[in-house]
Amino acid sequence: MKIGIGNDHIALDMKKQITEYLESKGYEIINYGTDSYERFDYPISGEAVAGAVVSGEVDCGILICGTGVGISISANKVNGIRACVCSEPYSARLSKLHNNTNILAFGSRVIGIELAKMIVDEWLAAEFEGGRHQKRIDMVKEIEEKQKNIMGGFYIS
Repeated sequence: MKIGIGNDHIALDMKKQITEYLESKGYEIINYGTDSYERFDYPISGEAVAGAVVSGEVDCGILICGTGVGISISANKVNGIRACVCSEPYSARLSKLHNNTNILAFGSRVIGIELAKMIVDEWLAAEFEGGRHQKRIDMVKEIEEKQKNIMGGFYIS
């Protein structure tokens, strides 16, 4: 499995640790984030990972900034992305089982590295259940399609 990873300057250390952890488990990691402590705007790597997921360049993505919120919002602006911020393993697992999330996000200022590893493990181990949940995924896709057709603030029908 190929995983895209992105971060801002705040999350550099955690990104390095998560990358090493996942590579030790046999995952291929593609870095879309910064490798510097100099100020780096999270929307850049959020969009880059999201684009890689949508294009199929990577199978899924992991995003890390201070809280995980800003970088996930950036990723969610890309059609086809379902990014979720998780600060504990249960939500991470259910986000994949029920929402078929394709990007996991968390905050380096919110959780420690051992909890981050548990969250990543649960998310990667989970598989979308489909069934009754597929209807809602389809509804989200319909929203994306409507947004593509907005012109001048009005929906084109």
